[in-house]
Amino acid sequence: MAGPPGRPLPLLTQENEFFWTSGADGRLRFQECESCAALIHPPQPVCRYCRGTRIGVRVVSGYATLVGFTVNHRFSLPGLPAPYVVAQVAIEEDPRVRLTTNAVECDPERLELGMRMEVVFEQVEDVWLPLFRPAAEQDEQGEPGERAGLPPDEVEPDQMRRHVRPMATPDKFEDKVAVTGIGMSQLGRRLMVPPLSLTVQACERAIADAGLTMDDIDGLATYPGAGQFGGFAEGGVTALEAALGIRPTWHNGGGETFGPGGSLIAAMLAVAGGLARHVLCFRTLWEATHGELIRRGKITPGTGRTPSWMMPFGATSAAHTLAMNAQRHFHRYGTTRETLGWIALNQRANAALNPTAIYRDPMTMDDYLNARTITTPFGLYDCDVPCDGAIAVIVSAVDAARDLAKPPVLVEAVGTQIIERIEWDQSTSTHEPQVLGQAAHLWSRTSLRPSDVDVAELYDGFSFNCLSWIEALGFCGIGEAKDFLDGGKNIARDGLLPLNTHGGQLSHGRTHGMGLIHEAIVQLRGEGGERQVPGARVAVVSSGGLTPSGAILFRTDT
Repeated sequence: MAGPPGRPLPLLTQENEFFWTSGADGRLRFQECESCAALIHPPQPVCRYCRGTRIGVRVVSGYATLVGFTVNHRFSLPGLPAPYVVAQVAIEEDPRVRLTTNAVECDPERLELGMRMEVVFEQVEDVWLPLFRPAAEQDEQGEPGERAGLPPDEVEPDQMRRHVRPMATPDKFEDKVAVTGIGMSQLGRRLMVPPLSLTVQACERAIADAGLTMDDIDGLATYPGAGQFGGFAEGGVTALEAALGIRPTWHNGGGETFGPGGSLIAAMLAVAGGLARHVLCFRTLWEATHGELIRRGKITPGTGRTPSWMMPFGATSAAHTLAMNAQRHFHRYGTTRETLGWIALNQRANAALNPTAIYRDPMTMDDYLNARTITTPFGLYDCDVPCDGAIAVIVSAVDAARDLAKPPVLVEAVGTQIIERIEWDQSTSTHEPQVLGQAAHLWSRTSLRPSDVDVAELYDGFSFNCLSWIEALGFCGIGEAKDFLDGGKNIARDGLLPLNTHGGQLSHGRTHGMGLIHEAIVQLRGEGGERQVPGARVAVVSSGGLTPSGAILFRTDT
């Protein structure tokens, strides 16, 4: 039967067709390793557990455990109007396998983590979508409102350090590089300016800030590079080189790097390896203008089927994944919405002192709690601010850096190792995925400790991103953010951990991690004006999560 028009449908391939059509006979199927009997999802040609290649297909019971859910209020799709429930379930036969799905045939208020769920299929064209409803038989053990224990993650949050690889060499590439220039373009909502113009503006300002010329630049690096990224890029290295004619000896651009600020780490490696002396790293967003042009009919979004395992169920935003992670954190550690609220309030208070911030009006906890719901437990002020703007940062060889216009900011350590499952809905369930592993790796490359950090600029695409990084980097213990953040004093500019001093992405604007790096350099130079943290000498910056991410520890040259 034909379904409502517009609901995202999966792209059927030779590898996945068995899954998306298995509902034709009402039976759920997964890949199975015939050597170790593990279920494999998403489908792969090899088993990640035993590396066996004897892969078959197995029919399962269709029962699962509810391990996460969020009630979506903000995002509607044709054929899938809000509100609807995006859920994650762990398959009973192998709980390491989770499906993103929709919880149906139930009142969302009655859903509880740990509930037993059963599959029901919805046919849309040639696809059978596996949806889940509460099973008739439930495990009633435990206290009221509690269920049996939820399946553990493949690597539990407090075990990440055990999987960090030792340094391959005692010589650190970080010691060979420095940050010498920063620049920011005009920043605002719906500037209606070509994005490449913003890029050029930020790059020109960074080069001038370093006391360099265009001819001194011999490397270019960006994220995510050229491609179909809508309002999230300007065309990458190709576009900027064509505009400026720099002729770099080295260049790099791509999304599979160490988060949105990963261009800096790639640049450091190039400089340390002798391929370049001064690499111009840049990041541009014009999401607000892009959205306005779509509304005006000037840009037509792409249509067609999706390779995503999540979008067919309306999980169209990182908000949905992170909301389920936040809910698991609430469930396991007693975190509350107020816990996240202290992050949002801190960012707004800092933004009030920053003339370039987009949102500067005062905000109270009542304002935060009463804002419209986006997807539970996130409200409006848990979400970053789409904007237009570009950030540029110059990475130079350390021997050249000391002869330039500004005192160099040195690099103490980076954190890049992937330890967690990389697929969003198969990875860490109580924290933002791709945060805990990279944070553990960072501290393995330095003798400095969290107590040495004077300023923390931590990724806050959503408030929960920031909470995850606070725990991952060891500023409080795993699960202790509720107490650490209570009242907001510890993260204030005069607190134990001055946090996102420019307003963060929640109030300054979504600059995808590069704005955080820009602010760290401002603070370490002592150029923060009213928002300056006195005596800041060590700053940690995190960039991204969900996708591969990275963290960088900066310090002054004293």
